[in-house]
Amino acid sequence: MRGLEVEHIHKWFGELHVIEDLSMDVREGSLFGFLGPNGAGKTTTMRMILDILRPDSGTITWNGIDARDVPRGYWGYLPEERGLYPKVEVQEQLLFLAQLYGLPKVEASRSLDEWLERFQIQEYRKRKVEELSKGNQQKIQFLATILHDPHILIMDEPFSGLDPVNANVLKEAFLEMHRRGKTIIFSTHQLEQVEELCEEVLIINRGQTILAGSVQEIKRQHGRNTVYLKLDNDPQAPWLDTLPGVQVTNRRQDYIELRIQANLNPNQIVEAALTHGGILSRFELAEPSLTDIFIEHVGKGVLTDASPTLATSGGR
Repeated sequence: MRGLEVEHIHKWFGELHVIEDLSMDVREGSLFGFLGPNGAGKTTTMRMILDILRPDSGTITWNGIDARDVPRGYWGYLPEERGLYPKVEVQEQLLFLAQLYGLPKVEASRSLDEWLERFQIQEYRKRKVEELSKGNQQKIQFLATILHDPHILIMDEPFSGLDPVNANVLKEAFLEMHRRGKTIIFSTHQLEQVEELCEEVLIINRGQTILAGSVQEIKRQHGRNTVYLKLDNDPQAPWLDTLPGVQVTNRRQDYIELRIQANLNPNQIVEAALTHGGILSRFELAEPSLTDIFIEHVGKGVLTDASPTLATSGGR
């Protein structure tokens, strides 16, 4: 298989076994989601792929070549801890960083013009980074990652702190890089972004693989066990809590979300609703979301009570 192959890597920090027999296959040109709770080992793994850290055992290769021997210009890295110089002008430092990767200044300037226009931030090229909003700083950090036209992008929480508008701008940039044939690996706590963007995912916890494969296949393996129900005359439907094999996972203003056991016929819910005089305006049987699957395999403790995304703070 061409692309990135991480095979049976281990990493210790003293007596702490942070990464344990972890393997990962990322096809060249794919969009790959690297998921896990805080402290699962995602950042450590990324740093080993980039040869910032080295595994104590195991191998990491790109198209059959030891990752340590792959030219640095092949890689683009967006760390979770942002690495911009706050008192340096945007244009000056982006051109400097691109030239460090070996890109001629003329080509770097042309690429910079293109991306500043795409992100609609041309007016910030002479500004110091510390003068920009957090969202615009994130855009500049992304440009520092891609300006030298790398083959492989590795991004640690790229959507962190972005409002919906800027998150969408970054998502479109991801898709543009994907169309250009780039291999993109990113970690995120925004699982809805993963479902929308990624072809394949790896979920780890405590340095070990929990689930791996295509998004669709993982969801299919977990069955169609989620029901979305709306009763016009009984929006809360408290009697649902008494049905055997049914768990109410969310009551919203416009629908109720249920989880049902694998052996339960969903028609039993319809029959119960009619028995209670309900007027059904929505009844949908669906595959579980990645969030549902994540909770099932990793645990509810990593999620906030009200949010459909993972709790967001630093990784390991």
